[in-house]
Amino acid sequence: MHIARRTILGALAGSAALGAVEAVGAAPAAAGTPTGGAAAAALARLLPRHHHQVTFRTVPRRGGADAFRVSGPAGRILVEGTTPAVQLTGFHRYLRERCHAHFSWAGGQTGLPAVLPAAGRALAATANVRHRFALNDTNDGYTGPYRDWDYWEREIDVLALHGFNEVLVYAGADAVYHRTFIEHGYSDAEVRAWVPGPAHQPWWLMQNMSAFGGPVSRNLLDRRAALGRRIVRRLRELGMTPVLPGYYGTVPPGFADRHPGARTVPQGDWAGFRRPDWLDPRTPHFARVARTFYRVQKELHGATGMYKMDLLHEGGTPGPVPVGDAARAVEKALRTARPGAIWAVLGWQNNPRREILDAADRSRMLVLDGIPDHYPHVTDREKDWGGTPYAFGTIWNFGGHTALGANTRDWASLYHRWRTKQGSALSGIALMPESADNNPAGLALFSDLAWTDGPVDLENWFARWPVQRYGGTDRSAARAWDVLRRTAYGTTRADGWSEAADGLFGARPDLAVNRGGAWSPRKLRYDAAEFEKALPALLAVAPSLRHSPAYRYDLLDVARQCLANRSRAMLPRIKKAYEAENLPRFRELTHTWLDLMTLLEELVATDERHLLGRWVAEARSWGSSATERDRLEHDAVSLLTVWGPRPSADGGKLHDYANREWAGLVGGLYRLRWRTYFAELEAALDAGRKPKPIDWFALEDGWTRRRPTFPAKPVGDVLEVARRVAARL
Repeated sequence: MHIARRTILGALAGSAALGAVEAVGAAPAAAGTPTGGAAAAALARLLPRHHHQVTFRTVPRRGGADAFRVSGPAGRILVEGTTPAVQLTGFHRYLRERCHAHFSWAGGQTGLPAVLPAAGRALAATANVRHRFALNDTNDGYTGPYRDWDYWEREIDVLALHGFNEVLVYAGADAVYHRTFIEHGYSDAEVRAWVPGPAHQPWWLMQNMSAFGGPVSRNLLDRRAALGRRIVRRLRELGMTPVLPGYYGTVPPGFADRHPGARTVPQGDWAGFRRPDWLDPRTPHFARVARTFYRVQKELHGATGMYKMDLLHEGGTPGPVPVGDAARAVEKALRTARPGAIWAVLGWQNNPRREILDAADRSRMLVLDGIPDHYPHVTDREKDWGGTPYAFGTIWNFGGHTALGANTRDWASLYHRWRTKQGSALSGIALMPESADNNPAGLALFSDLAWTDGPVDLENWFARWPVQRYGGTDRSAARAWDVLRRTAYGTTRADGWSEAADGLFGARPDLAVNRGGAWSPRKLRYDAAEFEKALPALLAVAPSLRHSPAYRYDLLDVARQCLANRSRAMLPRIKKAYEAENLPRFRELTHTWLDLMTLLEELVATDERHLLGRWVAEARSWGSSATERDRLEHDAVSLLTVWGPRPSADGGKLHDYANREWAGLVGGLYRLRWRTYFAELEAALDAGRKPKPIDWFALEDGWTRRRPTFPAKPVGDVLEVARRVAARL
């Protein structure tokens, strides 16, 4: 590794050694010549007043490693890198280190002088792993199933700036399945009825469910296919690899009845949904469907170098099919269509099964480990997966919860140690929060792992972060982030969790409830009183540093988290008053609870990322008729509330899995539930009787289908509301 690094940096330093880039999907650039291509075009989008001061130059990848080097005097910055995306990574390092500026998917700071400052001592780095993978299978559902190209264009730019080179792309997969099964005997209407609405499609692509939120229209399929084409085209332009879904056997109902000799295995239920049938991969029928799938996918989106497939995910059953034989057949279909491609598989729960890894060509697989910072028993991935190459991953967020924090101590301690140990199979990182566009410090720190020599010094990193985040040195900002480092970002996997605890305002009401989602942490994972010290510190930041989207996002996030944490302190007091039959005290505390919810609603309404109204407007914008707009709206809103029908919401415990503190949810459904609950408890106390049971699903489903219209644009000033939050605490 060290020899390769010296070779790369030597090549970067000497222009005589410059050559053609070798990147998946990227056209070679002339050796050693400035490029006006994809990196320059991205910078023109991102910094239209400064982009002309930067020259990008492509250099060769040697020893398989990506690298960059940034140099040059003021106003004439030279960025050399192995791909356009890596060049952007280098420029972003320069922005952070020399300009105290940055981009993020949640607030940024780009207040720059008219002339970009000199690079000074050249900034150079070599990626310490080949694979830098981004996005979870669930991302399209929980982050924004109805986002358009404007969103994706910036998202791709931000991922490139942070050094990622492999991006999961699910947009347009529905069109691939649609065309594939029309060619295998199904009607257009049958396939469209089988495909779920876009918000629920990730779980269909993982073979967990089908149909819910559908049927999808031809217009919707065409628009999503067009979006997918633009996404993969841009990734290729930047030298990044679009990771597309591969085919591993999911079929619509009745496939075996239509195809004599075909064998399908029923997959049972997943959280109250019937799973799609699985076509036995050993059969000629599977080979034919797979051949069609990869051909259609290539026609729509082109071929790529990595495909994502998870056989028997989260409870799937092989039935009479030997798992190893199935894996060999799935891999054969992939290799036939794409001989050199990598098979990516999620490391999650019991996935991947060892039989799959033992049967497949491990040298052309990549396990995306979703739990190294989650469970303390994970200590030896080489042993677990037989030496299969894997990416050290993180899932700091489940369902789009707005909870702040991450197990950064695990990232710093485990990544470097596992990567450098003798016989290590660690060959990548995998950024996989179930919902993106949150936790900007987590995004920056985790991405830095792949571009840092040695272990990351967390104390030093968090000392530099507020300078980069807000644009200058400030004692109050430093104090705030030191608090956050020790609390929300100071947790570890020792307690068996990788995400922060969600608040109780978004939970189904109960005096003993201790979490919003059924699989969320049962208690706060840090000292709430210590965390609250970050809010007055942020409010004391110098006025000159308060104007960036980064500062205002962080101020909202910390104030929101303070209120969410207070819900955990208040509910036991309400319970105590109720059990003591102290009606005056019960009324006082429940009024305070609802007042805090009103304050929280006002706070999150100041930011467009926290608006249910925006989520709804995006969904409706994809409909071509009133009926379709209503259907897409329900698809989007149900995911955040009941998730699905009663069997999945209640029996499958999916209700509120995607709870989040957003304007419209807090002041709408969540407040309605708690107000209804408190009113019934108060009436029971007043009458000296037991409270009547409440059918929560009926209330939630009714609200999901018929509710007030909420604004799609932010209102209010976050600074003013945050000050009121601080005064209230």
